[in-house]
Amino acid sequence: MTTPIDLNCDLGEGFGAWPMGDDAGLLAVVSSANVACGFHGGDPTIMRGVCEIAAARGITVGAHVGYRDLAGFGRREIAMPATQLADDVLYQLAALDGIARVTGTRVRYVKPHGALYNVIVRDAEQAAAVVDAARSYDPGLTILGLPGSEVLRIAAVHGLPTVAEAFGDRAYHADGRLVSRRRPGALVTDPDEVAARCLQIVTTGQVTSIEGDPVAVAARSLCVHGDTPGAVAILRRVREVLTEHGVTIAAFA
Repeated sequence: MTTPIDLNCDLGEGFGAWPMGDDAGLLAVVSSANVACGFHGGDPTIMRGVCEIAAARGITVGAHVGYRDLAGFGRREIAMPATQLADDVLYQLAALDGIARVTGTRVRYVKPHGALYNVIVRDAEQAAAVVDAARSYDPGLTILGLPGSEVLRIAAVHGLPTVAEAFGDRAYHADGRLVSRRRPGALVTDPDEVAARCLQIVTTGQVTSIEGDPVAVAARSLCVHGDTPGAVAILRRVREVLTEHGVTIAAFA
């Protein structure tokens, strides 16, 4: 393989005394870190700790922005004015970037979380709000999202770099949408199965949907969620299998 692939993971999603995932373990495997910014998870101390490790290990930091929904972990869709959403995204982005800069790194991309991620696949108004916030803060920021999504389309129109990603630990529908977490089979947790799916995506540009059909998912980045059971072991296996097949792991930003 001549084109490098990025491994990204959502992390820093604990809050106060409540941990979520093995951030240090994940940062030993990934090339990019989607760091929660305090609205769905994360707090200033967690954000700083993650950024310090990322900076020391040369891991690229991205802002994992979401709806203001700590109780629902950002997985509940919120109807809100586009201007308010843009301000909320800007607030999260600026907060994480400030902490990142103190630790010797900076935010280089934006990846929305949970319900917001899914909404801006189809909702042009909310997608434009996310792009507006990123462009206002730093027009060089990359937007990471689902292939064919509104947010990637709008970001490209405004000249922001875009990167499409695929999920190794999530099931897909035949139309390319992610299967709702409320449905059985939405989450894939077997390390060998996730690694095989990731290899399929990288080598063929396709993944098999929950309906059994091939789905085109041309992606520059692969994601495994930090709160998926056994996420560190899964990512280690993914990295091992990809490397065995000649795939170079490298951050896109």
